[in-house]
Amino acid sequence: LKAGGVAGVCVDLILFPLDTVKTRLQSPQGFRKAGGFRGIYAGVPSTAIGSFPNAAAFFITYENVKSVLHHGSSSYLSPATHMVAASLGEVVACLIRVPSEVVKQRAQVSPSSSTLRILSHTLYHEGVQGLYRGYKSTVLREIPFSLVQFPLWESLKDLWSWKQGHVVDSWQSAVCGAFAGGFAAAVTTPLDVAKTRIMLAKAGSSNASGNVLTALGGIWRTQGLSGLFAGVVPRMAAISLGGFIFLGTYEKTRQLLL
Repeated sequence: LKAGGVAGVCVDLILFPLDTVKTRLQSPQGFRKAGGFRGIYAGVPSTAIGSFPNAAAFFITYENVKSVLHHGSSSYLSPATHMVAASLGEVVACLIRVPSEVVKQRAQVSPSSSTLRILSHTLYHEGVQGLYRGYKSTVLREIPFSLVQFPLWESLKDLWSWKQGHVVDSWQSAVCGAFAGGFAAAVTTPLDVAKTRIMLAKAGSSNASGNVLTALGGIWRTQGLSGLFAGVVPRMAAISLGGFIFLGTYEKTRQLLL
């Protein structure tokens, strides 16, 4: 819990400006109208509050499911174990992440509005359900991402450990996390764009229904392949750096605490 929480806060706050740029590139009104480079820390209170419990919930679920599934399982089933553990971790973490993400992204594209004002406006007009708009699309983004990132991270660590003859250090784990995160970020960008459009859509619009295929179809028709991969560079940069900080900090904090 502590290791995951510390890692989550570190990565989210350090890389927040890159996340803002990515969100504005993906927003339907375009980068400049969404704020450009102004108010680059808009929405940071929402992230600061949600980061610790979100990351802690993920790693508690991930480590516990992994330990349960590892008992009696063969080594060649390890990737499947990591996939299942990461997927369940994301489902649980998204219960905390999505409300935080909705408020954060709306603040990022409306830098003149405060986080509290956006939260109260969402609750007043859409209720608690409005805070969970995009839950399905977020889970549909996070599960494929985790299916790629975590087995790749664990495999790279095992390979590096085997090559050098001892378990990887925390900085080596961080390097593995950077490679795994960057690759996973690239291949799941279309799902991230769809999630952003759903969260930012006006109430009553077709995207507000939360249908990922409808959102993807609309983006493809209006903007083509470039629209589906909007923000891929800052997303890859943020998640590669994020993988380095997040997984490296997690391993180091866990080693210190245990």
